[in-house]
Amino acid sequence: MENRPVRIAVDIGGTFTDLQILDARKSSVVAWKTPTTPADPSEGLMTGVREAAEKFGFALADVGLLLHGTTIATNAVLERKLAAGVLLTTAGFEDVLEITRHVRRDIYGLAPDPFPCLITRDRRLGVVERMRADGAVETALALGDTLAELAALKPEAVAISFLHSYANPAHERALRDAILAAHPHLPVSISSDISPEIREYERTSTTVLNAVLVPVVRAYMEKLAGRLGQDGFSPRIFLVQSNGGVCSLETAAAQPARLLLSGPSGGALAASRIAGELARPNLVAVDMGGTSYDVSVVQDGGVSIVTQGEIDGLPVRLPMVEMRTIGAGGGSIAAVQAGGRLTVGPRSAGARPGPVAYGRGGTEPTVTDANLALGRLDAQFFLGGAMQLDMGATDNALRRLGDALGLGPEAAAEGILSLTNASLAAAVRLSLFEKGLHPRDFSLLSFGGAGGLHATEVADEMGMTEVIFPREPGTLSAYGIMFSDLVQDISRSRLFTLGAAALPGLTALIGELREDAASRLARDGVAPADRALTVAADMRYLGQAFELLVPWGDVTAPDEAALAALEARFHDAHRQRFSYSSEGEVVEIVTLRVTATGRLPRPETTAPAPADRPSVKGVRKVFAHGIWHQAVIWDREALKPGDVIEGPAIIEEAFATHYIAAGWRAGLAEAGAIIATRSR
Repeated sequence: MENRPVRIAVDIGGTFTDLQILDARKSSVVAWKTPTTPADPSEGLMTGVREAAEKFGFALADVGLLLHGTTIATNAVLERKLAAGVLLTTAGFEDVLEITRHVRRDIYGLAPDPFPCLITRDRRLGVVERMRADGAVETALALGDTLAELAALKPEAVAISFLHSYANPAHERALRDAILAAHPHLPVSISSDISPEIREYERTSTTVLNAVLVPVVRAYMEKLAGRLGQDGFSPRIFLVQSNGGVCSLETAAAQPARLLLSGPSGGALAASRIAGELARPNLVAVDMGGTSYDVSVVQDGGVSIVTQGEIDGLPVRLPMVEMRTIGAGGGSIAAVQAGGRLTVGPRSAGARPGPVAYGRGGTEPTVTDANLALGRLDAQFFLGGAMQLDMGATDNALRRLGDALGLGPEAAAEGILSLTNASLAAAVRLSLFEKGLHPRDFSLLSFGGAGGLHATEVADEMGMTEVIFPREPGTLSAYGIMFSDLVQDISRSRLFTLGAAALPGLTALIGELREDAASRLARDGVAPADRALTVAADMRYLGQAFELLVPWGDVTAPDEAALAALEARFHDAHRQRFSYSSEGEVVEIVTLRVTATGRLPRPETTAPAPADRPSVKGVRKVFAHGIWHQAVIWDREALKPGDVIEGPAIIEEAFATHYIAAGWRAGLAEAGAIIATRSR
């Protein structure tokens, strides 16, 4: 099927579903965008595929590969639309989900929010068993009435997380097998499969998340599978994981927690690719869509992978692209709080009803409405003219907001944008400062449907001097997904003190992990020539309660020199992150990791030639800094080398609009990107 000429990458967001389509017969990548259908995202996906097929001239039967990024898992957690789960854990540890960690962000709050807990106390059962930290059996597994008690709770999914099961999974596997023998169709997740690492709270939280997501993700896959075969549409499908790679449907169905950053990770991958194309190794990639603003950092040409993230306060102990997300997008709602304070977001109008300008019943003004009212968007050219915006409704909504603030509609709209830009800049600053990095050493890579309207002003806020607008920015996450590979992450916690005495144990564990990784790639049908295995270690100084992830390369049987090189990398990483290192301290390896990559065919693409029409579309009034200015409107698809764009100016394309603020100059660069630099 992969030999069929068309490959499609899809990123289903909260507001729009983005598609990138590669037709090997034309060596071109084209973009399409269609509204997301929240009730059944597969409906919007198929609508987009059909619309793209009609517009770009291919048949559904021509599609051989579908690479699919989705927010299904993320939205299910945020909205708590999850399966009714039961947790089985070592007797005496039933409350670990509520005890959590000693860190309490609101410890002095008069009315602190309760910590999120996905399974209530009456649905958490203790099981008689106990493993030691070295994997030896302390107390044998005794099921007793466990299966009967479980059946009485009528679970839709089961999570099993026993103490020290990362060292010896035998008890978890035995209980899982017993449950499946009695209930063959009941989804069961065990921590030794999902996250076989130390720290029982994080491991248990991740396993619970996975368990309660299994029925949700399987239901979506069944809906998607029901649409396959229509008009010959039967591609091979891979889903995008939080680590930026893709996985098979079978892996996603068993471990849906790996999909929690599915869509946004595509943007980070695209940013890394663009960093190489433009010879700019240090980029801050910002993706602003209708609902959220995602920030990832490309340093020395690569994005950072972290071993633990968080979603809605719940820790997820799985490898994922390091990213910061705030609730700020084109659909973020502006409101006046008690005392006359203007706020923007995190509430979003989403796809339905959407901003007031969409004419779908929205009544509260949003960031998109503010951009429209101030002349930065063309009501007749939204989505390339596919959607007409309602300027009258937007003006009325902003007038009501302005009345509540004692301001005119233009001032109210500019206030919305000022607050939004400040929030966006703060997210970027924090993403850099926590790594010991400074904005002046980075360029801002702006994408997403709404990103270009704010990028130069956000850069001004931080003192950055260069902004990059890539080709097809409105669907760039889908573009990144287009070039994904199959990726499997395998980890195992085992404590080693760095030194020659650790080498035999390290060699044996690396061998086990590499063998497991190779077998997984073989199951996915990856030929040996297309496989790559890399090793990394979670490391810390003796006595520390946290680790740093340190790459170790394609190591198999390390010697003392390889161990010394790994230790030097750890000291360097610690110095970069925390501004100091302690070369004389004892160093420990806590967890070993192997990343198994199965390289998918790399499609060849060519940049389209500029359209044969004038690059200037006209002039429009734009409101900024309290007054109206005349701004030249440029046609992105017709831009030619040598065109000089002086701000204030607008650059329009089908699925994005870019505002070049006063004091900035922009022009066409390599790979079809537009680069804006501060001129004063």
